[in-house]
Amino acid sequence: MKKEWDTIEVLRHARHDWMNQLQLIKGNLSLNKVDRAKEIIEEIIMEARQDAKLSNLHLPQFASTLLTCNWENHHFQLEYEVMDSQNFHRLDDQLLTRWTEQLFDALNSSIEQYQENHLSVTIEPQEKGIGFFFDFSGIINDKNRLLRFLGQQPGYNMKVMSDGVVDGELTIEVFMESL
Repeated sequence: MKKEWDTIEVLRHARHDWMNQLQLIKGNLSLNKVDRAKEIIEEIIMEARQDAKLSNLHLPQFASTLLTCNWENHHFQLEYEVMDSQNFHRLDDQLLTRWTEQLFDALNSSIEQYQENHLSVTIEPQEKGIGFFFDFSGIINDKNRLLRFLGQQPGYNMKVMSDGVVDGELTIEVFMESL
């Protein structure tokens, strides 16, 4: 069951993340590691740009799911990148969000806790829709659970393709057509 975030909780988590980043910068400056402090600032700027791109896709439920993912008790760390594009499409936000949340649940129950588990999502607007590329690396305990999940086709305008699980890695390509 996905957690519903109220405004105060979102602000609390965002403020906590922001304070951690400021502490990192401050700590590096006090150690006279100016170059590292500048790198951290650049990382923050790049992350903020990605957040803005994600928010501008006009997929509010999906964006919210990705933006709050690392605040929830998942056994993986999420990062995402939205590729530059002039193509904007109307997609079934609800279908995409529901499928993504089900993927997160399938991953959570299939991977080893407390390990270096990473999920990277690349979002690439294309001419007739948007491509979503999910790349997982980590320790997978229950390959069959993931394969069962991937065997379900979520909707007529959403295609899911995967080569399955290979050596603790999982790559999933999702293409969603415009409405």
